[in-house]
Amino acid sequence: MPFIPHTEDEIKEMLDTIGVDSINQLFDEIPAELISSKLDQIPDRMSEMEVTRHISNLAKKDGTPMCFAGAGAYEHHIPAAVWQVTTRGEFYTAYTPYQPEVAQGTLQVIYEFQSMMAHLTGMDVSNASLYDGSSGLAEAVLMAVRANRKSKSKTILIPKNINPVYTQVVNNIVKNQEINVIGVDFDPKTGLVDHAHLKSFSGQDITAVVVPQPNYFGLYEDVHAMTDWAHEQNALVVGLVNPMSLALLSAPGNWGENGADICCGEGQSMGVPLSSGGPYYGFLTCKEANVRNMPGRIVGMTTDLDGKPGFVLTYQAREQHIRRAKATSNICTNQGLMVTASTIYMSLLGSTGLRNVAANCIQNTDSLKQKLAQVAGLKLLFKGAGFHEFVVQLETAKAADVVEKMAARDIVAGVDISAQYPEMGQCLLLCVTETKTAADLDDFVANLQACL
Repeated sequence: MPFIPHTEDEIKEMLDTIGVDSINQLFDEIPAELISSKLDQIPDRMSEMEVTRHISNLAKKDGTPMCFAGAGAYEHHIPAAVWQVTTRGEFYTAYTPYQPEVAQGTLQVIYEFQSMMAHLTGMDVSNASLYDGSSGLAEAVLMAVRANRKSKSKTILIPKNINPVYTQVVNNIVKNQEINVIGVDFDPKTGLVDHAHLKSFSGQDITAVVVPQPNYFGLYEDVHAMTDWAHEQNALVVGLVNPMSLALLSAPGNWGENGADICCGEGQSMGVPLSSGGPYYGFLTCKEANVRNMPGRIVGMTTDLDGKPGFVLTYQAREQHIRRAKATSNICTNQGLMVTASTIYMSLLGSTGLRNVAANCIQNTDSLKQKLAQVAGLKLLFKGAGFHEFVVQLETAKAADVVEKMAARDIVAGVDISAQYPEMGQCLLLCVTETKTAADLDDFVANLQACL
């Protein structure tokens, strides 16, 4: 908190009321060997003005680099009103929604968020929410195994051109539950899912197929064909999406003839800043037929005894919270403050605003592609259309070296994906959002040329 109002006299009065001599006495059960020694690098005391200046000077050491990295965490403009409202006391320290009689504000925010996410993804139901996009995908996989009772194999097909971190998280969470995760190859020429390899699983017992849109390389997949093929195999379809792209792209609920069954992804792009690696939140939506298998909180609208509208948690048995063996998930949570920020963000921008953001991302990405196509020593690896991310292959330098040199120029030059995809050579995954101007793009290209 930025301001602590208690005086020394007030603190002493509170301690006297409790019946202890000091604050340290409140923690006397902690063994002495676990208590840290004096923090020599921190001054004993400073004035408020001195603290502010000291912290500001420390923050300046991080710099304010121009960011061209994405890979699951995206720099978008966040209107000032979003966090001005989000950090109001009634949201910032709101009471848990388990008791609706004292938590109607929190419950209504979650209900509004769910409504917006269901609309954006074209699905019937949304939860609120999960730790992040990767754990959201893992939960979607577990949910698909529970929901597809006709399948006995517990086999999940996951394309190799989704975020490698997501694949790692899925494997870590489901590997001890006898779930078989099989990777689907992508075409090295196009960067898209290899449909020949996908169709080699035809006729087998497949529980679910993960369909990315866009994929990790920013490319648009043929989601309609993949969805219809999966349903022909009696498999469920799990859509893995960037929610910002859905302002322009076909919603997962409309993929193919019958739409995806489950949809998940990372919500950070909508109103949550890049903040030293977190926090994030994962979203999860589905068709109504699968709602009983959905983990996390679900808020519904109802009426009280007087007929007045109100909001309550619904579709959740008590064992979700006290009987782990019968819960749909043991790690589901609600990143409430992030969800609140996204709700306000979507409310302020509206459908038109979201479309404008997505369109500007695409326009800036295409512009940078055209500029980089003229730079010697690199080439655009894939030719297909995509959403605000693309891959460049470095022909004369190591990606790690280029990232390091660009960092010295206060530019985050994309993500080195050479270790994850060694068969592609030295590659950078670049990201361009609506935050970049034409001058920013020119500056990036000039610095990249100098580093190459």
